[in-house]
Amino acid sequence: MTLITSPFAALGRTVLGFLAMIGRVAIFAGQAIGHIVRPPFYPREFLSALINVGYFSLPVVGLTAIFTGGALALQIYSGGQRFSAEAVVPQIVAIGMVRELGPVLVGLMIAARVTSSIAAEIATMKVTEQIDALVTLSTHPMKYLTAPRVLAAILVVPALVGIGDVIGIMGGYIVGTNQLGFAPGAYITNTWNFLEASDLISSLIKGAAFGFIAAVMGCYHGMNSGRGAQGVGRATKTSVEAAAVLILAANFLLTNFFFAT
Repeated sequence: MTLITSPFAALGRTVLGFLAMIGRVAIFAGQAIGHIVRPPFYPREFLSALINVGYFSLPVVGLTAIFTGGALALQIYSGGQRFSAEAVVPQIVAIGMVRELGPVLVGLMIAARVTSSIAAEIATMKVTEQIDALVTLSTHPMKYLTAPRVLAAILVVPALVGIGDVIGIMGGYIVGTNQLGFAPGAYITNTWNFLEASDLISSLIKGAAFGFIAAVMGCYHGMNSGRGAQGVGRATKTSVEAAAVLILAANFLLTNFFFAT
């Protein structure tokens, strides 16, 4: 009887553990939002997070977007030749970058760069007992460490997404006009006429959601890291994995919400 029930018991423990983890993350996210809107505020930490999340992420976001836009133009042109539909390259590059590739790629770059940085920083502070020192000084760790980073990510990642969208479209423009034979004026006109306000709004909303996920995952796993160097490394790795998976899942849900017919 034990041999029969043991696999089910293990499966049940795994499912319960997973649900408990979801609950802990949800509570942590709710607490982070609560600390964002309640004083005291720490503007220096907030400005530092803005620079770290936004300004220092511009190079990787720009390079990722421009190469993706160029590659997307080549792929669409190559595929369109099979159906004599090469002329749709500007329109599809624009909608592909703004609706999907721009937000997702920026979100994943933020997860790779910012989430790992936040998790490693906070986990190191925990290992070196700096978080305990904050508590001793009557400073709430969530208020001082989590709230400024989450707020900065919510505000600045949509801006990065917008910049990535523009650079990605420019990458397609460069390839289209220099390699595929499109007229510059016609390319820009087709791009501008094809995009709608709903495309831009959905892109920015996705950016805010992805920024929130990336920052919360970094803070959560940093706050709950194990002791020692191994704990810091595990927290960093797990935070990036969780952020990437949640960003892709949130992208599906938001795409379904905005564009499902």
